Amino acid sequence: MKQRSVRSFAAAVSVMTVIVSAAACSTKAPNGTDGANSRSPQNAKIAFLMPDIASTRYELYDAPLFKAKVKDLCGGCEVLYQNAGGDAAKQQQQADSALAQGADVIVIDPVDSAAAAGTVRTAQGRGVPVIAYDRPIPAVKADYYVSFDNEKIGAMIGTSLVEHLRATSAEGGLLQVNGSPTDAAAGLIKKGIHSAVDSSGFDLLAEYDTPAWEPGKAQSWVSGQIAKFPGKIAGVVAANDGTGGGSIAAFKAAGAKVPPVTGNDAELAAAQRIVKGDQYNTISKPIKTVAEAAATAAYAFAEEKKPRGDTTLFGTPSELFTPTVVTRENIAEVLVGNGKPLKTADVCTATYAAACAEAGLT
Repeated sequence: MKQRSVRSFAAAVSVMTVIVSAAACSTKAPNGTDGANSRSPQNAKIAFLMPDIASTRYELYDAPLFKAKVKDLCGGCEVLYQNAGGDAAKQQQQADSALAQGADVIVIDPVDSAAAAGTVRTAQGRGVPVIAYDRPIPAVKADYYVSFDNEKIGAMIGTSLVEHLRATSAEGGLLQVNGSPTDAAAGLIKKGIHSAVDSSGFDLLAEYDTPAWEPGKAQSWVSGQIAKFPGKIAGVVAANDGTGGGSIAAFKAAGAKVPPVTGNDAELAAAQRIVKGDQYNTISKPIKTVAEAAATAAYAFAEEKKPRGDTTLFGTPSELFTPTVVTRENIAEVLVGNGKPLKTADVCTATYAAACAEAGLT
């Protein structure tokens, strides 16, 4: 009996060893995949979640350029692209869907920087790194942030306009048309604009935070200010090309002379307005630069190689690029032509042919 008991105990230990070993082999990795059969970096899934379609850049440039760079780095990788259409709740659903599909990395340009904190926490809780793209997420530490220096952009926009107004001996005050109040990048741009405008000697007549960056809402607000300050508006500091375009439309609808109006993003329509003389400046931020940097960082995370960045913003390792101010004087050198962000043929349609020739775009 004693010998049989020993044999039974040994057999039980052997069975338990097999069970424990099997359990160890089936341990789940943080992203929900089997640790023993985790996906190769060459087959990674990378979510690319963009905020809206109010700005044409995301569909026309950011997404195609990001996808192309990922394909170049990793032929077997898959980009899960979604655009939230300005809806923060929809973007959260898209992030959840990407995680459910097994995303290895999430790259997100948040509709609402505060709301996106939940996305970061959820993803990181599953072991999925998050790259904040273009707009930061201040409330939590994302794993990486790729953008242009937004505060510097605001300062450049404001300084360029102020210098122009001084050079032309303009009189009157300024309107400041900011971006979305839920966008942390807009807050940085706003801060930068104030650094240039507040000490400029030009009175700030009024300012407005444009919900969702919608050009129509900027136009409506500026229309009200034109009626309130007739003949007293020397210039408009608009935070992007959409709000700048809305501001210009307001003056034209009112039958008033369009003062110098700023912009940002170097959109095609903005380039045409600059050539024609309706818009004073924009900011050239070669989207190829940030899209490819984000794709490179995302693939590095997929390979479990965390990029370091060259600075830190909101506690997050960051890669921030410096943009260029574009006016009619340098548009041919910086923005339009061979090897530049915009093609001459696209900008210089029949409507703008004469103005393009005057601006040296031939």
